[in-house]
Amino acid sequence: MPSLIDLRRRIRSVRNMQQITKAMKMVSAAKLRRAQERAVASRPYAGMLCRMLSHVAAASSGIDEAADLALLQVREEKRIQLIVVSSDTGLAGGFNSNLLRMAQRFADEHREAELKIEAIGRKGRDYFRKRNFTLSGEHVGIVDKPKYNDAAAIADRMIEAYRNAEVDAVYIATNEFKNVMAPRLELRKILPVELPEDQPEQQIDYIFEQPPHELLRVLLPRYVEMEIYRSMLESISAYHAARMTAMDSACSNAGDVIDTLTLKLNRARQANITREIIEIVSGAAALG
Repeated sequence: MPSLIDLRRRIRSVRNMQQITKAMKMVSAAKLRRAQERAVASRPYAGMLCRMLSHVAAASSGIDEAADLALLQVREEKRIQLIVVSSDTGLAGGFNSNLLRMAQRFADEHREAELKIEAIGRKGRDYFRKRNFTLSGEHVGIVDKPKYNDAAAIADRMIEAYRNAEVDAVYIATNEFKNVMAPRLELRKILPVELPEDQPEQQIDYIFEQPPHELLRVLLPRYVEMEIYRSMLESISAYHAARMTAMDSACSNAGDVIDTLTLKLNRARQANITREIIEIVSGAAALG
């Protein structure tokens, strides 16, 4: 049975750990509020961009120049680019492990294709580097405070590679912020851009200063940039939510451990007192 000193030392250690996890929970809660505001604020713009793209595509239907746009060309997926948006740090439960497991499953399903990984976040980079995946790029330190310029730079590289037929499809894997309790894993194709086949329910009669296919040529890269940027915003929001939940569970578990160790400490102390009383009584009886 552990001694009283060992038990007190363990209780003190667990209590210190509990204070650390509580502080980390509060930090993540504060960061979550700001990250969630940015993610939610980006959704209306992304939705409006998709609707505008849909309307312009409907106006461009039947135009040969629109059908020949490079970002709309569908090819056999022999060379695939996968963008994985993970985090730079851990301590967030299954946030990174679930994402990387999904990416690994995607890679296993496309063994016959040449797969390249664009790793956004240290956790994803380390995972794929250890498993000897081909990394087309790695970005560490940009996901904590996402900037549109960083997303645009990544999108420009993906667009250039697709235009030059270096890749046949570009997918992005990320955690989308759903609620505080659980993020939602997302794996979607961003290149080639898949335009809606059906006509919009309420077709807007735009007056185009430029031909519709020229506007479509400009909107398609903006759409790809926004998809990557929004994925980064959603990912950091989901990360802080997952980390806050994980730290809350750690605080509760530390409290349970402290209660158990305190009970053992009281029992050990009571046993020592009882033993000392028995020794005193026995000694008095022997002297009598």
